[in-house]
Amino acid sequence: MSDATTTDLYEVTMAMSYLREKTTGPATFSLFARSLPPGRGFLVAAGLESALDYLAGFQVGPEDVAAFASALHRPPEDLAPLLGLAFTGQVRAVPEGRIVLADEPLLEVTAPLPQAQLVETYVLNQLNHQTTIASKAVRCTLAAAGHPVVDFSLRRTHGPEAGFRAARLSAMAGFAGTSNVAAATAYGIPAVGTMAHSFVEAFASEEEAFRAFARAHPGPVTLLVDTYDTEEGVRVAARVLRDLDRGPGSAVRLDSGNLGNLAVRTRSLLDEAGLPDVRIVASGGLDEYAVDDLVRSGAPIDTYAVGTRVGVSADAPYLDSAYKLVEFDGRPVMKLSSAKVTAPGRKQVFRRPGYADVIGLADERPPDDGVPLLETVMLEGRRTGRRPTLDESRERLTADLEALPPAARRIRAPVAPRATASKRLSELTAGVRRRIEDRMQAASARPRTS
Repeated sequence: MSDATTTDLYEVTMAMSYLREKTTGPATFSLFARSLPPGRGFLVAAGLESALDYLAGFQVGPEDVAAFASALHRPPEDLAPLLGLAFTGQVRAVPEGRIVLADEPLLEVTAPLPQAQLVETYVLNQLNHQTTIASKAVRCTLAAAGHPVVDFSLRRTHGPEAGFRAARLSAMAGFAGTSNVAAATAYGIPAVGTMAHSFVEAFASEEEAFRAFARAHPGPVTLLVDTYDTEEGVRVAARVLRDLDRGPGSAVRLDSGNLGNLAVRTRSLLDEAGLPDVRIVASGGLDEYAVDDLVRSGAPIDTYAVGTRVGVSADAPYLDSAYKLVEFDGRPVMKLSSAKVTAPGRKQVFRRPGYADVIGLADERPPDDGVPLLETVMLEGRRTGRRPTLDESRERLTADLEALPPAARRIRAPVAPRATASKRLSELTAGVRRRIEDRMQAASARPRTS
């Protein structure tokens, strides 16, 4: 089955109705987050590249038609109008790695209405998940205050693809490495890893386990020291590392307990053993909040390994995002339902100093101090340029972070900047609202027939 069937059923039913009614004019859909998750001062745009890959290859084939027909309990010939439908539209989007705020479009799709509708679910899926994870990961980098952070999330993410994405996004956020071998190989990310407690338990003693591990791996090694008694494990590790002359570049890992106190004691024991160059790696349920606490306490931890809580963005696992029609066949449209009002028209975001962003219309001139964020990345269903490298996306994010107000970067109680609407967008919104309300009022005033 192809990716065309990775969609919600109502996308198929709407597309079929559009085709039947010949309602196939150009439509623009805008994808944005209505609000930031609790505890967030900003979002990091991500997921665009996999969304573009999907759109570039999107085409409804015979097997897709058969699947749609089966889901709808209808004969395949009823779904024949969908056969061969491909994405031929335009995409304007914020490049991956840029910081975005609530209500700012991450992406706008303009295409014949059935096409733009059918791709909604997959595009939302990619940008929702990846923006969520990237935004969580970069907060860990901020919390670590210059200490290396590595990704240990694969075993707890919601499937291997999610783990693969998390490793890539973590690297974009500034992580120093990942335990995910597939992602490390695909993206040139340093692969990192130690040992599990089961390795230590498989030997008669910790010392025997550590020596066996070191024999199998020449060069620096990282030894897990808290399988039994942490302080004794550190002493044994120090003895093995000193005997084998493996100090420089090697490390011990703490994975449980009061990591701050244990790190202080571990550092003391290693220094007493003449191993000041042996690093301390901490893991075990860490996220940006725990890392922030440890860094602020002065814990002598050199590297932070984060996994579960970051790989699934445990405290904020989703975005309040939407993919809404804002223009059809040259006519601006909007939604008026309570708490979910949308602004009409194709848009642009103008980044101003201090993140005093302005959301305007796509054809507006930018303010004198404003820089447009959305770029044309696809025309006629094809990419307009080359795929950016991971390094380029990381550099883009680093630059945006440096310009972000300190209050938005805070780990606890951040204050998120708010974008404002341009005068033209505000006027358009008010005009479209009046037209809709006038039409509804006129309709309700018509005499009803029995």
